[in-house]
Amino acid sequence: MYKYILKRLALMIPVIIGVSFVIFTIMSFMPGNPARLLLGEKATPEAIEQLNEELGLNDPIPIRYLNYMGDALHGDFGTSYTSKQPVVDEIIARFPTTLKLALLSVLFATIIGLPLGILSAVKQYSWIDNLTTVLGLGFISVPPFWLGLMLIILFSAQLGWLPSYGSDTFACFILPAITSSASTFATLLRMTRSTMLEVIRQDYVTTAYAKGASKQRIIFRHCLPNALIPLITVVGVNFGGMLAGSVITESVFGMSGIGSLLINSIRSQNVPTVMACTLLLAILFGLVNLAVDIIYAYVDPRIKAQYQK
Repeated sequence: MYKYILKRLALMIPVIIGVSFVIFTIMSFMPGNPARLLLGEKATPEAIEQLNEELGLNDPIPIRYLNYMGDALHGDFGTSYTSKQPVVDEIIARFPTTLKLALLSVLFATIIGLPLGILSAVKQYSWIDNLTTVLGLGFISVPPFWLGLMLIILFSAQLGWLPSYGSDTFACFILPAITSSASTFATLLRMTRSTMLEVIRQDYVTTAYAKGASKQRIIFRHCLPNALIPLITVVGVNFGGMLAGSVITESVFGMSGIGSLLINSIRSQNVPTVMACTLLLAILFGLVNLAVDIIYAYVDPRIKAQYQK
């Protein structure tokens, strides 16, 4: 297992280099001049040229990329063009908000989607199955910005139960987490139903019924563990995506997270901030995928045996 983990960590290095180079190149070819954006439309050509020289924007793209990565390896991710603050400080200030939102969203989606998916499979073709099918299709089809606005109107403007913006208290995260978890909940519900139906039809389940095992024991001790692999994948992939920042959710609810920081930095061609966010998210997504693979090994002993070879 340890050799597998080290191998996966080593494979992350070329992935991170490739992602960072692609993003750096795209940012370099974007129309516009960062120096002009920083100095304003009334800036003189001399001032723009001087700032370009200070920022190193006159060097060829490969040289600029190598200089940036060299500084990043020493812990220097640059200074934000807009705020004039170290990029690391900005990310540290915003990342806890995104992490809390992602964790709470995945928790909501799992707590609601997994039991409903199991119930839908056990009660196939019943009114419960039909109801959960409608819920799944509805939530996966609803645009997040519309759902967020409707939740604000109902629970904030009309009932006054929950705040509509900010990230200071736990209550501020409830509506954004519901909004962000809607599509994950729907996907998890439908995936749980389909995988459980596939497992329920296996011969060993029929044998367990024939031996007199209770339905509850068969569902939770025999069927669910064998249906968890694709469900863990769904949760892991969606959690990794949420760590990238739920841009729409953060915008609707006025939250200062990684998503809003990344979008604003792209608009202003703030290359150091975009690169630092991209590197962070690439590393986090790789670690989440590694964690999912490790969880596979503890859920299914056959996979763990393959890792030990």
